[in-house]
Amino acid sequence: MALYEHIFLARQDVSQQQVEELTAALTEILSQGGGKVTKNEYWGLKGLSYRIRKNRKAHYTLLNIDASAPAVAEMERQMRINEDILRFMTVRVDELEEGPSAMMQKRDRDDRDGGGRGERGAPSGDRRPRRF
Repeated sequence: MALYEHIFLARQDVSQQQVEELTAALTEILSQGGGKVTKNEYWGLKGLSYRIRKNRKAHYTLLNIDASAPAVAEMERQMRINEDILRFMTVRVDELEEGPSAMMQKRDRDDRDGGGRGERGAPSGDRRPRRF
């Protein structure tokens, strides 16, 4: 069986519980086809870059899937029919990520490097006083 990463966006006016029920229904479709969902991450209600079907926000969910191509095709067919799903994308991968995805990892602003720039845009290794 092949490995897939699948992300779908649900409408903003459905509840988180309804999104979880929708995820359970999609998992059931895959299990009927002989596949399984190895990881399920709910990323929350996030703003969209542009409006999709009059929605400015959407519920994002990631599924890591180990299933055959016909099972994934049936899941995608069911998603096209469902009005609560705005968009979805399935990508075949060589191996699935272990642990939390990049969206679930907490990153503080202080942890990030400021681009390696020191005072007034000088490289961080250059600490000489400037003459103007």
